[in-house]
Amino acid sequence: FSHGQVFSQKIYEKFLGGMITVLPLISVIVPVYKVEAYLPKAIDSVRHQTYKNLEIILVDDGSPDNCGHICEEYAAQDHRITVFHKKNGGLSDARNYGIERASGQFISLVDSDDYVDSDYVEYLYGLVRKYNVPMSICQHRVHYNNGTVKDLSINTLRGGGLTFSSHVLLF
Repeated sequence: FSHGQVFSQKIYEKFLGGMITVLPLISVIVPVYKVEAYLPKAIDSVRHQTYKNLEIILVDDGSPDNCGHICEEYAAQDHRITVFHKKNGGLSDARNYGIERASGQFISLVDSDDYVDSDYVEYLYGLVRKYNVPMSICQHRVHYNNGTVKDLSINTLRGGGLTFSSHVLLF
Protein backbone atom coordinates (compact mmCIF):
# COMPACT_ATOMS: atom_id res chain seq x y z
CA PHE A 1 0.00 0.00 0.00
CA SER A 2 1.18 3.52 -0.69
CA HIS A 3 1.45 6.28 1.91
CA GLY A 4 -1.92 7.86 2.56
CA GLN A 5 -4.06 5.22 0.82
CA VAL A 6 -7.61 5.35 2.16
CA PHE A 7 -8.99 2.31 4.02
CA SER A 8 -12.11 3.99 5.40
CA GLN A 9 -13.68 7.42 5.45
CA LYS A 10 -12.30 8.39 8.88
CA ILE A 11 -9.14 6.28 9.24
CA TYR A 12 -6.10 6.33 7.01
CA GLU A 13 -3.34 3.82 7.46
CA LYS A 14 0.11 3.25 6.12
CA PHE A 15 2.36 0.23 6.24
CA LEU A 16 5.68 0.77 7.99
CA GLY A 17 7.93 -2.28 7.96
CA GLY A 18 4.94 -4.62 7.85
CA MET A 19 3.12 -2.87 10.70
CA ILE A 20 -0.02 -0.83 10.34
CA THR A 21 -0.04 2.57 11.98
CA VAL A 22 -3.32 4.42 12.40
CA LEU A 23 -2.74 8.11 11.86
CA PRO A 24 -4.75 10.43 14.14
CA LEU A 25 -7.47 12.71 12.87
CA ILE A 26 -6.21 16.29 12.64
CA SER A 27 -8.69 19.16 12.55
CA VAL A 28 -7.80 22.15 10.40
CA ILE A 29 -9.91 25.18 11.23
CA VAL A 30 -10.29 27.98 8.72
CA PRO A 31 -12.18 31.07 9.91
CA VAL A 32 -13.74 32.84 6.91
CA TYR A 33 -14.69 36.50 6.52
CA LYS A 34 -14.58 38.73 3.41
CA VAL A 35 -11.84 36.77 1.62
CA GLU A 36 -13.67 35.75 -1.52
CA ALA A 37 -10.62 36.35 -3.76
CA TYR A 38 -8.26 34.24 -1.60
CA LEU A 39 -10.55 31.54 -0.22
CA PRO A 40 -10.32 28.92 -3.01
CA LYS A 41 -6.50 28.89 -2.86
CA ALA A 42 -6.59 28.58 0.94
CA ILE A 43 -9.08 25.70 0.92
CA ASP A 44 -7.32 23.90 -1.95
CA SER A 45 -4.00 24.08 -0.09
CA VAL A 46 -5.60 22.34 2.90
CA ARG A 47 -7.50 19.79 0.81
CA HIS A 48 -4.36 18.71 -1.05
CA GLN A 49 -2.24 17.88 1.97
CA THR A 50 0.01 14.81 1.86
CA TYR A 51 -1.44 13.93 5.29
CA LYS A 52 -4.95 12.77 4.42
CA ASN A 53 -6.72 12.04 7.71
CA LEU A 54 -8.07 15.56 8.08
CA GLU A 55 -11.23 17.17 9.32
CA ILE A 56 -11.48 20.56 7.61
CA ILE A 57 -13.74 23.00 9.43
CA LEU A 58 -14.71 26.17 7.57
CA VAL A 59 -16.31 28.75 9.85
CA ASP A 60 -18.20 31.39 7.85
CA ASP A 61 -18.17 34.27 10.32
CA GLY A 62 -21.16 36.04 8.79
CA SER A 63 -19.24 37.09 5.71
CA PRO A 64 -21.35 39.47 3.58
CA ASP A 65 -19.73 38.38 0.30
CA ASN A 66 -19.89 35.03 -1.51
CA CYS A 67 -17.64 33.18 0.98
CA GLY A 68 -20.44 31.12 2.53
CA HIS A 69 -21.47 29.82 -0.89
CA ILE A 70 -17.85 29.02 -1.80
CA CYS A 71 -17.48 27.05 1.44
CA GLU A 72 -20.64 25.05 0.71
CA GLU A 73 -19.40 24.24 -2.81
CA TYR A 74 -16.18 22.81 -1.38
CA ALA A 75 -18.07 20.81 1.24
CA ALA A 76 -20.12 19.21 -1.54
CA GLN A 77 -16.86 18.09 -3.22
CA ASP A 78 -14.96 16.79 -0.18
CA HIS A 79 -16.47 14.73 2.66
CA ARG A 80 -13.74 15.95 5.04
CA ILE A 81 -15.09 19.51 4.92
CA THR A 82 -17.72 20.76 7.36
CA VAL A 83 -19.09 24.29 7.09
CA PHE A 84 -20.55 26.32 9.93
CA HIS A 85 -22.30 29.64 9.35
CA LYS A 86 -22.49 32.01 12.29
CA LYS A 87 -23.12 35.63 13.13
CA ASN A 88 -20.00 37.77 12.83
CA GLY A 89 -17.99 37.76 16.02
CA GLY A 90 -14.45 38.34 14.79
CA LEU A 91 -11.45 36.16 14.03
CA SER A 92 -10.86 34.79 17.53
CA ASP A 93 -14.54 34.01 18.00
CA ALA A 94 -14.65 32.12 14.69
CA ARG A 95 -11.52 30.14 15.61
CA ASN A 96 -12.96 29.26 19.01
CA TYR A 97 -16.25 28.25 17.38
CA GLY A 98 -14.34 25.82 15.17
CA ILE A 99 -12.21 24.50 18.02
CA GLU A 100 -15.35 23.74 20.06
CA ARG A 101 -16.68 21.62 17.19
CA ALA A 102 -13.43 19.90 16.22
CA SER A 103 -13.06 16.19 16.83
CA GLY A 104 -9.42 15.71 15.85
CA GLN A 105 -6.65 14.69 18.22
CA PHE A 106 -4.70 17.72 16.97
CA ILE A 107 -5.84 21.15 15.80
CA SER A 108 -4.30 23.53 13.29
CA LEU A 109 -5.50 27.03 12.45
CA VAL A 110 -5.11 28.39 8.91
CA ASP A 111 -6.21 31.88 7.97
CA SER A 112 -8.52 32.04 4.96
CA ASP A 113 -6.31 34.52 3.12
CA ASP A 114 -3.24 32.27 3.51
CA TYR A 115 -2.23 29.03 1.89
CA VAL A 116 0.03 26.26 3.14
CA ASP A 117 2.59 23.92 1.59
CA SER A 118 1.29 20.49 0.61
CA ASP A 119 3.28 18.80 3.41
CA TYR A 120 2.30 21.37 6.06
CA VAL A 121 0.25 19.04 8.29
CA GLU A 122 2.53 16.04 7.74
CA TYR A 123 5.58 18.12 8.69
CA LEU A 124 3.99 19.50 11.87
CA TYR A 125 2.69 16.07 12.90
CA GLY A 126 6.13 14.58 12.19
CA LEU A 127 7.68 17.07 14.63
CA VAL A 128 5.16 16.10 17.32
CA ARG A 129 6.03 12.42 16.88
CA LYS A 130 9.79 12.90 16.50
CA TYR A 131 10.18 14.99 19.64
CA ASN A 132 7.25 13.51 21.62
CA VAL A 133 5.78 16.95 22.33
CA PRO A 134 2.16 18.20 22.53
CA MET A 135 2.55 20.92 19.87
CA SER A 136 4.76 21.96 16.99
CA ILE A 137 5.39 25.16 15.09
CA CYS A 138 7.13 26.00 11.84
CA GLN A 139 8.24 29.06 9.95
CA HIS A 140 6.00 30.83 7.52
CA ARG A 141 6.68 32.64 4.29
CA VAL A 142 5.51 36.00 3.09
CA HIS A 143 4.93 36.32 -0.66
CA TYR A 144 5.04 39.95 -1.74
CA ASN A 145 3.26 41.32 -4.83
CA ASN A 146 6.64 42.08 -6.46
CA GLY A 147 7.51 38.36 -6.39
CA THR A 148 9.83 38.51 -3.40
CA VAL A 149 9.48 35.67 -0.90
CA LYS A 150 10.74 35.97 2.67
CA ASP A 151 10.95 33.08 5.12
CA LEU A 152 10.10 34.13 8.66
CA SER A 153 11.24 31.92 11.49
CA ILE A 154 11.33 32.48 15.21
CA ASN A 155 14.98 33.49 14.86
CA THR A 156 14.11 36.29 12.43
CA LEU A 157 11.34 37.72 14.58
CA ARG A 158 13.39 39.93 16.90
CA GLY A 159 12.32 43.08 18.68
CA GLY A 160 8.74 44.20 19.10
CA GLY A 161 7.70 40.81 20.46
CA LEU A 162 6.92 37.50 18.86
CA THR A 163 4.45 37.37 16.00
CA PHE A 164 2.14 34.34 16.28
CA SER A 165 1.52 32.70 12.95
CA SER A 166 -1.19 30.23 12.02
CA HIS A 167 1.38 27.52 11.39
CA VAL A 168 0.98 25.63 14.65
CA LEU A 169 -0.24 22.14 15.45
CA LEU A 170 -1.77 21.83 18.90
CA PHE A 171 -2.63 18.71 20.94
